Amino acid sequence: MTPADGTIRHDWTVDEIATLHDLPLLELIGRANAVHRAHHDANRVQRASLLSIKTGGCPENCAYCPQSAHHREVELTKDRLMDPTRVIALAATAQAAGAERFCMGAAWREVRDGAEFDAVVEMVEGVRALGMEACVTLGMLKPHQAGRLAAAGLTAYNHNLDTSPEFYGRIVTTRTYRDRLDTLATVRAFGIDLCCGGIIGMGETVRDRASMLRVLAAMEPHPESVPINALVPVAGTPLAGRPPIDPLDLVRMVATARLVMPASTVRLSAGRSALNREAQILCLVAGANSLFYGDKLLTTPNADIGEDAALFAAIGDPAHPCPLKESGALNKMAGSRAGPDGCRCPH
Repeated sequence: MTPADGTIRHDWTVDEIATLHDLPLLELIGRANAVHRAHHDANRVQRASLLSIKTGGCPENCAYCPQSAHHREVELTKDRLMDPTRVIALAATAQAAGAERFCMGAAWREVRDGAEFDAVVEMVEGVRALGMEACVTLGMLKPHQAGRLAAAGLTAYNHNLDTSPEFYGRIVTTRTYRDRLDTLATVRAFGIDLCCGGIIGMGETVRDRASMLRVLAAMEPHPESVPINALVPVAGTPLAGRPPIDPLDLVRMVATARLVMPASTVRLSAGRSALNREAQILCLVAGANSLFYGDKLLTTPNADIGEDAALFAAIGDPAHPCPLKESGALNKMAGSRAGPDGCRCPH
């Protein structure tokens, strides 16, 4: 049987990873949970908040993305770059609701020097001043730009691989896989953490999923953060007709990512709103230890704050007492007497 004992490795093969992925489900989850417990606090789940700071008009043609200028049938309101003061205020609001990491995404192909990039640097500085982790996704960037972000205190740079090298050309043709890897290398050279994962449910095979994980696991060190996304089909995009994935496919992908990258933070990301509470908890058991918090991920829906409060109440996460406890928002939502801990969450 393919070994996966929690040892940090960079020499995984696609065949080894595919074998792990296809283990009997209970065996896979059990092994992933054991590795997770060896490297992480099993009760610790980080909350991250994601904000689109510049929406729409992206020149890339990513088949899944409603922000692409190529997909003209998508109904999407385009917005210019947000004002830094407004972004920092929203970060403070997210922090008050329990978020520890604030992620900002701009629909750009690449970073361009000038007033807009200056504004992003100001946002990063403001978020860090709140005591939060700061992550941005801005497309490709040059070394001097990575240097400025590092100097501003940026915690992590998100730049997903999306899928395997073999399947990539069926999803994106306006930039190459090498472009993505070069951007990641630029970020790493300036000591910024990598936030890098992919999407399942786009028509790829299990072998494609294993191949993507192999690329990530070959990086030294592994990406500090690995988002696992399920496709959210959006009307007007080329992938609008894709059927939803089986929730257990997401569980398997989370578990496999945990086994091949034991020390990384595995983020349960897009597509989570389609999962019931029990499926999300199964992903956490399988090795996910972060999730995006808030009712929207850039432009696609996410679980609302009440549902997430109930989720955290169900798992009893000691690091995150209910953010709605004794709040006016919760009183309106529940309208019932508080429980013994003073919380009115629907749990």
